[in-house]
Amino acid sequence: MTINNAFKLIIAIAVSELAGIIGSVFTIPSVAGWYAGIVKPALNPPAWVFGPVWTTLFALMGIAAFLICSSYAEASADKKKGIKVALILFGIQLVLNTLWSIIFFGLHSPGGALVEIIFLWLAILATIIAFAKISRPAAWLLVPYILWVSFAMYLNYAIWSLN
Repeated sequence: MTINNAFKLIIAIAVSELAGIIGSVFTIPSVAGWYAGIVKPALNPPAWVFGPVWTTLFALMGIAAFLICSSYAEASADKKKGIKVALILFGIQLVLNTLWSIIFFGLHSPGGALVEIIFLWLAILATIIAFAKISRPAAWLLVPYILWVSFAMYLNYAIWSLN
């Protein structure tokens, strides 16, 4: 890997992790406050699990985005258009990921967050499909993410219905 590629990889991971950092600004204050006082489902993991899981998932997202970006230079004109679309979808799902934290933890709105997480899940699926057309490994790197968001959707629904 060249220094240029290593730098691009670091930037891709940093951008993805930044979405998590922004979300954590709204999450961390609520975990000990509002979130601690609401009823949670039996399958709710302990709070300490979420940080390492999300950090790992954001790193995998960054690696996936790097794989897509790194295929741009040698791509045909049609393929370059697909890469641009894939990266736009990637950006959309990152924004939706951050918005979920703002809605759920910042606004204390499990119902609003439930609606939003459906759009997030669909955006992740669209990103996986777009990535698969360019790089199967990049698409596979997003599978743990959509699985975790599927579980988060269950938790979000259960919290909304229990409270």
